[in-house]
Amino acid sequence: MIRDKITTAAEAVALIRDGDMVSCSGFVGIGTPEALLAALERRFLETAAPRDLGLIFAAAPGDGAQRGLNRLAHEGLVHRAVGGHWALVPQLSRLALEGRIEAYNLPLGIISNLYRDAAARRAGTLTKVGLGTFVDPRQGGGQINAITVEPLVKLQSIDDEEWLFYKAPRIDVALIRGTTADPAGNVTMEREALLLDAQAAAMAARNANGLVIVQVERIAAAGSLDPRRVVVPGVLVDCVVLAEPQTHQQTYATSYNAAFSSEVRVPVDRIAAAPLDERKLIARRCAFELPLGGVVNLGIGMPEMVAAVAAEERVLDHLTLTAEPGVIGGMPQGGLDFGAAVNTQALLHQNQLFDFYDGGGLDLACLGMAEVDGQGNVNVSRFGPRLAGAGGFINISQNARRLVFAGTFTAGGLKVSVEDGKVRITEEGRQRKFVSKVEQITFSGAHAAGRGQPVLYVTERCVFSLAPGGGLRLDEVAPGIDVERDILRLMDFRPIMGELKPMDARLLRPKPMQLRSLLGDLELSDRLSYEPQRNILFANYEGLAIREPADIDSIRRVFEALCSGIGRKVNLVANYDGFRLDETLSDAYFEMVQDLESRFYESARRYTTSAFMRAKLGAALASRDVAAHVLEKQSEALEFLRGRREGAEPPAEARPARAG
Repeated sequence: MIRDKITTAAEAVALIRDGDMVSCSGFVGIGTPEALLAALERRFLETAAPRDLGLIFAAAPGDGAQRGLNRLAHEGLVHRAVGGHWALVPQLSRLALEGRIEAYNLPLGIISNLYRDAAARRAGTLTKVGLGTFVDPRQGGGQINAITVEPLVKLQSIDDEEWLFYKAPRIDVALIRGTTADPAGNVTMEREALLLDAQAAAMAARNANGLVIVQVERIAAAGSLDPRRVVVPGVLVDCVVLAEPQTHQQTYATSYNAAFSSEVRVPVDRIAAAPLDERKLIARRCAFELPLGGVVNLGIGMPEMVAAVAAEERVLDHLTLTAEPGVIGGMPQGGLDFGAAVNTQALLHQNQLFDFYDGGGLDLACLGMAEVDGQGNVNVSRFGPRLAGAGGFINISQNARRLVFAGTFTAGGLKVSVEDGKVRITEEGRQRKFVSKVEQITFSGAHAAGRGQPVLYVTERCVFSLAPGGGLRLDEVAPGIDVERDILRLMDFRPIMGELKPMDARLLRPKPMQLRSLLGDLELSDRLSYEPQRNILFANYEGLAIREPADIDSIRRVFEALCSGIGRKVNLVANYDGFRLDETLSDAYFEMVQDLESRFYESARRYTTSAFMRAKLGAALASRDVAAHVLEKQSEALEFLRGRREGAEPPAEARPARAG
């Protein structure tokens, strides 16, 4: 017979023993089992038990004050804490900084994956995430204080490459949260804003013969739950606790928002435009780097504004924004709602999204910066008596294809005005952010430079980049800013001086920047390359989507500008692999192609590995008296051109595809 697992919070936490390693779910307030933590705190204060617990948490389940894991910051209750993000658990971080508990800060994505390793009884995670940062054993191994001595991270060499090995923990207790449970312990999460790592943590505790306690907001009859909606099956669960509404808010800022659980979609085009201040100015410059059609992560704080700029400029539909706790698509939220999103496309488990991030799935990441030094190192994790923690910063910053850091040039009382197309510093910040040496390396400039990762550092008054050989280079300066007075004298080091150019004037105008057209032109410019020796213009349309008339206008503008500058007709070779064209725009697109060919091309050869696309392109081009040479490979296109120049008949396999 199925055992009824429903119990009270007090009865459930009474099963936790001295010395247990307890994992706790939660991303800020999302998924944080507040009722269970309150009951555990109450038991300790009343009975002085359990004692010497270990805690492991990926993101910081806390509100920066008294809720979440802050409840457990009592002398004797916790012996060791391993966390990814610490900023919102200041009561616990105080114990860590004062050396009253053993404490570690490891990358959030690593801890998320360690739950799976523990569940499968693997030794741990082998990865390059963390190399060159403070979690590298050569720089402290993520140990927060002097009493923390056990190494949880080891440096290993495999085939002459450096790797880091993170030891998997034994998890004795998993405290998790869901929406609905039945008496058998099956748990669904339909009203939760995130899935997080509840399933993996529960499996890890279950396979260690441990204890799984889940907090829910409602109980369903046995056998009534849709098995496809069950996230944590009852075989993993020991206790189900029905929470009071005040201890089961969707986030710490919001009791419940149906958009956070994807019950409704909201009109983001109705979001009021933010005033043009230093935050929006920085976000606008960061938005210049957004890759149309790309996958993007925006960090907490200053980068959150980039999503608002993208919404104002009507480019959100051309991007896929993601948030590290598992959100794909939509518009991420900020503040104590951080982690939630509206209008999402999909919701993954947190560890799954970090697999995607660690494998290089991000086209761009925009993250905050608190301290930067001359080597391009960034610190966001520790500042004297304040422990923020790395969170997902290390995973994301190391593995994104392109990286933008965003932050004001100084901190503490900075006041900036944007008037008449110029930036004026009306009151300088008290703290320098560009320092001789960062207190802790959360991002390694040397490691990024060695891998050739493109990195920008965007402020309200200037833009730096990571130079190819390493080091910080000054590239752009805002109108109204004096380089010596407003930049160099406020830095502890002198940057490499690049070929300085002004920041784009559109950033300083109160009206929208027409970012969609700008990004379309920039993307297309990156897709074109010209070889003057052979007079060949290569166009890489791979994966390009033509979804609106503005896309066609962008192609026309970019080709006209480039070809006019060349000054003679060119031989076009175009890659159409993965090219997508909205059927309603077909006539307009091929009319544009016909116009460009008549004015700028001596010859044109197009290729794609898709037989269907070859047929479609060939038919569309032929119907407009445009050269319908659509081949399968680039080598065939080049061979065709070579044969044409030499007056020879092209080989049979390089002849244009027949349509129909």
